Amino acid sequence: MDITTQLQLADGYQMPQQGLGLYKVTDQDNLTEVIKTAWKAGYRLFDTAQMYKNEAEVGQSLRALGMPREDYFVTTKVAEANQGYDKTLASVEQSLKDLQMDYVDLLMVHWPLHEQFFDTWRAFERLQAEGIVKSLGTSNFGMVHLQYLATQANEMPVVNQIENHPHLVQPELRDFLRENNIVTQAWAPLGRGSVLAEPTIVSIAEKNGKSPAQVVLRWHLAHGTSIIPKSVHPQRVIENADIYDFSLTVEEIAAIDALDTYTRISQEPEQVYERGRQYPHH
Repeated sequence: MDITTQLQLADGYQMPQQGLGLYKVTDQDNLTEVIKTAWKAGYRLFDTAQMYKNEAEVGQSLRALGMPREDYFVTTKVAEANQGYDKTLASVEQSLKDLQMDYVDLLMVHWPLHEQFFDTWRAFERLQAEGIVKSLGTSNFGMVHLQYLATQANEMPVVNQIENHPHLVQPELRDFLRENNIVTQAWAPLGRGSVLAEPTIVSIAEKNGKSPAQVVLRWHLAHGTSIIPKSVHPQRVIENADIYDFSLTVEEIAAIDALDTYTRISQEPEQVYERGRQYPHH
């Protein structure tokens, strides 16, 4: 296992298990440097979203690498304001223009919204049929949203990206996803840094000669989870990739599992679903 490890998706495609999250990275020079560093460190998955307002910059940075398009994997996500059948189609067309690409590898619904729930997904299935999108995914969907989607979907998502870290372990949701051949992908896998001072994690890190962040990322891999840690610091990007020369014991994994406090950084998906939007949050 190393940073080139691929996860098999239910639709026949593969996806790198580890990628680079690009939330809030909007400065072109910084983005170009971070993506170049990530590429050299072995990253091949780059995760953006309409909401991040950096698709054009991401496209520019990837072009600057001068690598064949099929050598890297790009995820983007349809924002709440762009959901619905026609709006989804138009917004993805704009995303592709901004990214300077003919297709994206993985397209996600960023949050479940009750009003456009099935219309958005119908547009996703059409985009996939047209070859503009290879794989379909969801982000921040709970069990109930996926069960509801299954009542009308022709194609089910192959990845569900969720808030997932030692303070929000979500074992039931992860088990449900596994049983339904949906890969769990963790956003904020380090809890935006909130978990790194946990004494349990610090002591496991010391024992393994690794940083707390490296231990937490390794814990995700032990659960078969895909990870997209974000960083604007090239050194951190390299450190986050250096997690394949050690492993955690069953006891260490259980000790980290036990740090669960059910604490969310972001919104409760069911509330966003009902309300039809997120409250502003950071």
